[in-house]
Amino acid sequence: MKFSVKGNTPYNPPALSLRCPHCGKEAVMTALSNVNDIDIGDGIWCGQRFCPNQDCRGHIFVAHRQGKVLESYPPSTIDFDPDGVPASVLASFDEAIRCHSVGCFMASALMVRRTLEEVCLDKGATGKDLKARIADLRGKIVVPDELLSAMDELRLLGNDAAHIEAKSYDKVSAEEIEVAIEFAKELLKALYQYTGLLSRLRSLKKVP
Repeated sequence: MKFSVKGNTPYNPPALSLRCPHCGKEAVMTALSNVNDIDIGDGIWCGQRFCPNQDCRGHIFVAHRQGKVLESYPPSTIDFDPDGVPASVLASFDEAIRCHSVGCFMASALMVRRTLEEVCLDKGATGKDLKARIADLRGKIVVPDELLSAMDELRLLGNDAAHIEAKSYDKVSAEEIEVAIEFAKELLKALYQYTGLLSRLRSLKKVP
């Protein structure tokens, strides 16, 4: 394959909108100074960008066409604020998000399920299996019933990804995992973050 920068034609690599895989912030990524992108054909260009966030300045490789990012490395991940989430729970959920970002959807489903296991352990839920522990959790936490129902759906999705006997184990889709991760995010917010946000809001009130 022949690589080029369009011969001697000056080329100004475009800034690209992207969620930074290093700091997680949406930003307009700028090309490195005096470093052209490479034309690999079919209108696709490959190059390097960096995060403009002064606290990050993360380095990213990108492939793009007409200003649209096709691929990036490290890959961008689903946005999630980890504040207040216990380390054991966060480790599993972070891995679920990272597996999703590289297209490992079955692995992501397994780690979502593992996140539920860690939540149950953190909240003291007991039972012979995850289904029983989720049922026991109902009496230990106060969250919308829809989130508790979603926990059971996420458990089943994790089961399908784990067992060859499950007919749908190899059909876990990107959309299924994205919805599963969104539900898990809402669950973690309800369990670990809303109280902190309320405390911050109350601290901002002016004293009469």
